[in-house]
Amino acid sequence: MTDDAPVRVFDALKATPTPVRYLLGGVLVNQLGAFVQTFLVLYLTFRGASVSAAGLALVAYSIGSIFGTMLGAEITHRFGPRTTIMTAMAASAPLVGSISWLSGPGTLWPLLVVVGLAGLFTQAYRPAAAVLLSDLMPERYQVMAFSMMRIALNIGAALAPLIAAVVILVDWDLLFWIDGGTALVYALLAFALLPKQVPQAQAEAEADREGAVPAASAADTETEAAAPAADSRSAYAAMLRDRKYLLYLGAILLGSLTYAQGHIALPLQLAADHYPTSFYSTVLTVSSVVLITCELKITAYLSRMPKHVRVITGHLVEAVGLAVYGLSSRSGALTIAGAVLVVFGIMIAAPSMFAHPATFPAAVKARYIGTMQAVGGAASALAPLFGVFLWTRLDGGFWLLCGIVTAAAGFLALAGVRQPPEPAPAKDAGPRTEGEPEVVGGTS
Repeated sequence: MTDDAPVRVFDALKATPTPVRYLLGGVLVNQLGAFVQTFLVLYLTFRGASVSAAGLALVAYSIGSIFGTMLGAEITHRFGPRTTIMTAMAASAPLVGSISWLSGPGTLWPLLVVVGLAGLFTQAYRPAAAVLLSDLMPERYQVMAFSMMRIALNIGAALAPLIAAVVILVDWDLLFWIDGGTALVYALLAFALLPKQVPQAQAEAEADREGAVPAASAADTETEAAAPAADSRSAYAAMLRDRKYLLYLGAILLGSLTYAQGHIALPLQLAADHYPTSFYSTVLTVSSVVLITCELKITAYLSRMPKHVRVITGHLVEAVGLAVYGLSSRSGALTIAGAVLVVFGIMIAAPSMFAHPATFPAAVKARYIGTMQAVGGAASALAPLFGVFLWTRLDGGFWLLCGIVTAAAGFLALAGVRQPPEPAPAKDAGPRTEGEPEVVGGTS
């Protein structure tokens, strides 16, 4: 942080610019109608498709999502966040809405194409939203801002199944029409309320014509990403040479694989332990309530703690919680305790982890964010294979393995985000003035 005073929740909320409020509101609206990934398999089997065809459609959506974040990063760099959000959401709306028309017999291949494109455009907005959030939010509240975005996503994720349960009673097809409608609403909100910004590619081109380097790209960092990235190949080449960022991506991959098991292997574990189906709903409800009500306060309380300490502590707490899931057969209370520990670990580590790519120079920020999100998406796509395969072979020992893998992710994150100590100020140097830059993450 740039100040010694602790960050307070209400101060962060008051300092949040109006465009950021619109951005977060759009994220919430879009997430409230995000039904495709959750209900696609159920919907297609309800309409008569085979389980394998429904699973193939989900794979197509997941693959589209992975490439969507990379595409969104490139569009953001070249055309700016506002244009990216508008384009992605406007393209997503008709694709999602048309899924119900392609779910009949003999339309599998057109359905796979549409579902894959829906995943591509639905996720393409996310790098743009993260870039805009980091550009508009005061530096002091950057981590809090990403915590706010996580809360908006989680509120939407918690309420969407409740909305879907009501909608399904009326008409299954409404799920996808509402999903497309919320995407269109987000596109209109972006057009009307989000600020126009000069795309980074245009800023670099203008700087080249003037014979100067953009200030944001000339920052002195540990990575080669600080140099101007004239094209995507040079940006990604620099990323591949950035060992610390690769360690960070490894942490994202492993952490996402194990976190997803709370939605994949945990219900299998509870069913094997003969808990009623409603008990898993109780665990999810407790987790959601704790996260939504406590994350901002936890983030504010830990704001003075160095970033690397936050990420390792959070991963270790989450690792303990995952290991406790292995004791679910002994007590339902232990399962809930494990869920609470997992959520607390996420609240401690995740805001800093998700904010980290936004600390890099503007010349590469969108691509670093997009790559992080693509790695997380790939982990989520692989998580069912990882979870089901190992859980069926290890049973309760599976959760101990998840705890060990999460702890390993924490140490990768520790190495990936830790910055060298700042040199002590010279004895004759006066105090830093308000306008003097301070090194934070990958930028100055």
